[in-house]
Amino acid sequence: MPIYEYRCEACGHQEEHLQKASEAPLAACPSCGKAAYKKLLSAAGFQLKGSGWYATDFKSGGKKPAEKPGEAKTESTPDTKTGGSTESAACGAGACPACVAN
Repeated sequence: MPIYEYRCEACGHQEEHLQKASEAPLAACPSCGKAAYKKLLSAAGFQLKGSGWYATDFKSGGKKPAEKPGEAKTESTPDTKTGGSTESAACGAGACPACVAN
C-alpha cells in the first residue's frame, strides 16, 4: 500500500498516511478537524510486507556473497587476436556456462 503525505492548510499539521490507492483522499485534519487537509505531491513511497521476492532476493541490501578462497572468477573476453566476435553466443550453441557443464 502506498504512503501518502498530507498537510493541513489551516493549522500546518503534516503527517504521512498508509492507504490504498483506490481510497478517497483524506479531507479532515486529525489535529484541528478542519476540512483543509490536502495531499502533497512527493516521492513515491510504499511498504513491503510478508515474505516474498523482496525478503528472499533483495533484503540483504544488494550485497553480493563473498568469493570463496580458491575460486577464481571466470569472465569471457572476445579473442581479438584471432578476430573473434564480440557478440555473446546464444544458449544452446555450447558456449554458455550451462551448456558447457552438461
